[in-house]
Amino acid sequence: QVQLVESGGGLVQAGGSLRLSCAASGRTFSTGFMGWFRQAPGKERTFVATIVWSSDTTHYADSVKGRFTISGDKAKNTVHLQMNNLKPEDTAVYYCAASPNPYSGTAFTRWMYNYWGQGTQVTVSS
Repeated sequence: QVQLVESGGGLVQAGGSLRLSCAASGRTFSTGFMGWFRQAPGKERTFVATIVWSSDTTHYADSVKGRFTISGDKAKNTVHLQMNNLKPEDTAVYYCAASPNPYSGTAFTRWMYNYWGQGTQVTVSS
């Protein structure tokens, strides 16, 4: 059974930092990619960042570029999201997602991911 378990969410003041982690078990994703999405109340789940293991490349949503950094360990099936200079608009439930399929040039939509974690709440106060 494949599981993705997130950790590291919490409450932080604007301008602060948080580090999210995701550990996957049950299968390897070394041939695919792992990423983060977020969903604010009443809004759709949107792409945040992804890392493509085959090329060690990363991609970010424009809204988080320069503030968030995705990293991880392919062999350990883990991915992290370092979030700096957090803003109230970053408040959301953050979901880890993974796909074992080779990267085909886009990983920005939720439909590209086969497995999801339960989510972790990030709240940024002003």
